Amino acid sequence: MQAQETQTSSVNKNRPSRSLFNPEHKRNFSRKGDFFFHWGYNHSWFDKSDIRFQGPNYDFTLHDVVAHDRQSKLSWAYLNPGLVTVPQYNIRVGYFIKDNYSISIGWDHMKYVMDIPQRVSISGHIGANITPENVSTGALAGDYNGQTIDVKDNILTFEHTDGFNYANIEVERYDDIWVAPGGNTSLTLETGLGGGLMVPRSDVRLFGLGRNNHWNISGYGISAKIGLKFYIWKHVYLQNTTKLGATNLTQIHTTGWDEYDKASQKINYVENMWLLGVQF
Repeated sequence: MQAQETQTSSVNKNRPSRSLFNPEHKRNFSRKGDFFFHWGYNHSWFDKSDIRFQGPNYDFTLHDVVAHDRQSKLSWAYLNPGLVTVPQYNIRVGYFIKDNYSISIGWDHMKYVMDIPQRVSISGHIGANITPENVSTGALAGDYNGQTIDVKDNILTFEHTDGFNYANIEVERYDDIWVAPGGNTSLTLETGLGGGLMVPRSDVRLFGLGRNNHWNISGYGISAKIGLKFYIWKHVYLQNTTKLGATNLTQIHTTGWDEYDKASQKINYVENMWLLGVQF
């Protein structure tokens, strides 16, 4: 009997799968050493945020700005290889350092669009002529301390639409919720933490002056995620994940005069993504 218990203990110890939900190990193989790749699309929601604009003869902040993402209509753009990056997409490559832990790098391409028109409070100073091109600000010139103004497109357009990009490294944990008798089909809970750089391409017009700027590293972000991963087969899976993120953008390009004009902003967001992946 003692020999049998020792043998059973040894078998359980060497079985690879781990899960908070299944004390008994259901899979007879380990994912350690596997790579994975997935691609998918997202929908995002943004919290209200303050945007500070700075440059020659101006330094003002718009408070509690409302913004939304910009979904592409379902079309062949989701399948055409030449247009596959037009929608809001996600791409990730990772490696299983243990059976239930992985490390990965990814690119979350979201889109952030400030609602125009909208009423916001403003603080700071706006000169009669601002930026190196001495753009006239008209009736909005003055000093502000919480007054409410109507922001229209002749005053400002502000978008991170190409996009609100998050280049990040994440560490993930996996816990099997359900495993089919054969072990190849399963439902797994994924949780993870990440951090990385914000690389937006911002389309900004400030009092009519601006452009669709080039990509730049404008700040950093951190994130946490939770999702469900359904293995259709041992090496193919569908996944739905929700991510909570906080970002700090300190160098947003605005008018095109990057050495003089800039904006800064902290954006919190919720991102939900659908993904199709392979593991090998």
